[in-house]
Amino acid sequence: MKRIKYSKVRRVQPYNFEYTGEHTTDPVEMQLFVFDEEGYEEYKNVGLERVFSECKDELQINDTKWLNVHGLHDVELIQKITSFFNVEPYVVGDIINTSRRTRIEEFGDVLFFSVKSVLPEEDNGAIKTEQISFLLKDNVIVSFQEKKNDYFSHIRERIRTGSGLVRKKKNDYLLYLMLDAIMENFFVTIERFEDKVEALHDGKISGGENFITGIEKSRDELNYIKRSINPLRDALYNLKSAKDEDDEYETIRKSTHVFFARLHQKCLEMLDQIDYDLTSLDSASNFHFSAQSQRMNQIMKTLTIFSVIFMPLTFIVGVYGMNFDNMPELRTENGYFWVWGIMVFTTICMVIYFKRKDWF
Repeated sequence: MKRIKYSKVRRVQPYNFEYTGEHTTDPVEMQLFVFDEEGYEEYKNVGLERVFSECKDELQINDTKWLNVHGLHDVELIQKITSFFNVEPYVVGDIINTSRRTRIEEFGDVLFFSVKSVLPEEDNGAIKTEQISFLLKDNVIVSFQEKKNDYFSHIRERIRTGSGLVRKKKNDYLLYLMLDAIMENFFVTIERFEDKVEALHDGKISGGENFITGIEKSRDELNYIKRSINPLRDALYNLKSAKDEDDEYETIRKSTHVFFARLHQKCLEMLDQIDYDLTSLDSASNFHFSAQSQRMNQIMKTLTIFSVIFMPLTFIVGVYGMNFDNMPELRTENGYFWVWGIMVFTTICMVIYFKRKDWF
């Protein structure tokens, strides 16, 4: 997982923005879809002039327009886009600052939604995080992604083929579809960690050297996912519960509230699953330490039994090791064998006693 660390104080002006992510080398590309129930048009590697022209076209006011921007390091480009839609300047900072929390905010007739998307790395299983932001205004939706990926490939295919409701609905339904795709990444990530938790449970009896390390790492990563889902749950709750006219988002239609309610329910399901996984990790950790403690108790019991058995034998040997002149047993013809007999008899009696007490 990636954490943003500032090595020094950021001495910048309020509107002097800086991209804080890692993807700074790939060129910024834009893709534009213009569609309605009758058909669609797709523009790849589109320029701003064409984008602004399409958005200003009053003849296409009933069309839905989706502008997808790949790359956030071109701050000037993002400022031009947000300025065209009359968005507050500080929103640019929320788009390009990848350490910001998931949130939703409405500026008049513009809705801003910023969300974290997580997926496990293929090679080492660590979590990779990407910030994705959305702007909704009138019949336009703009999505900002840090880099190219296939999160929304199935949505593009639905637009091209006209399947589902995507071309029958407006931009708020398209927002629902993209948020649903992002949440599927959460499900994939959680499922991957569930496999790790199950593997840890399978190995909890043997408890190798990396057992506790694996538990702590999995716990940290699950808590990181949970911290990413919690603000998304709150934002979706605001969307799905905004039914009164005074509180309703202007860019979200009443008919779409039910879809955001489904997303909110998915968030609750994911949080429940994460809590269950965290409890399972605690259980595995407690079982490991209990097993180690039980094993140590068995070892101490065995050592104690051997110590108790040898204590009287040591006493007898100690007595007859003293250098006194008047020790009659030393001059007895069979004294040596008598002492051995007493020690063997004592040992046998103690072993029988411990066995009956079920001490070993």
